[in-house]
Amino acid sequence: MAETGKRDDPFVAFRFEIRFDDKPQGGFSECNGINLEVEVQEYLEGGMNTHVLKFPGRTKQTPIVLKRGIVDRTLWDWYWDMTQGKVKYRTGSIVVFDPSGQDVMLQWDFYRAFPFKWSGPDLNAMQNTVALETLELAHHGLARVK
Repeated sequence: MAETGKRDDPFVAFRFEIRFDDKPQGGFSECNGINLEVEVQEYLEGGMNTHVLKFPGRTKQTPIVLKRGIVDRTLWDWYWDMTQGKVKYRTGSIVVFDPSGQDVMLQWDFYRAFPFKWSGPDLNAMQNTVALETLELAHHGLARVK
C-alpha cells in the first residue's frame, strides 16, 4: 500500500553520462537508441481462419546514437580504427542521475559495442552554433542494471 503523501516523480532526461569501460567519455548533448524489440513470428495454421498464431523470435537492438560538441579526437580515432580493420569492442553504460547530479537513478549497460557511423558538424559561417559530432554504435545487448 502506498504511503500517504508519497510522490513518485518521473526521472529527468537531461542529466546523463555515457561511460566506456567504466570511465566517463565526456559530456554528450544527446543519446538516442535505447531500444530493444522482440521480433514476432507469424504462423498461418491451416484450417484456422479466425486468427494468425504469433510467437516471440529474436531480440533486435537499435543503434545507440551519441551527439556531442567536438572537444577531442577520441570518438573519431575509435571510428577511424574501425575503417582500417582494427575492431575494438567496448562495453559501456548510459547513466541517468537525479536532478542534483549526485545519485544514479537509471543505468543501462551495453555490450560489445563498436562504431559504424560517424558524422561531422554542419558548418555555417552565418551561425554561431557548436560543432557537433555524431557517433552511431552497434552493440550485442542492452541490460537495465538500475
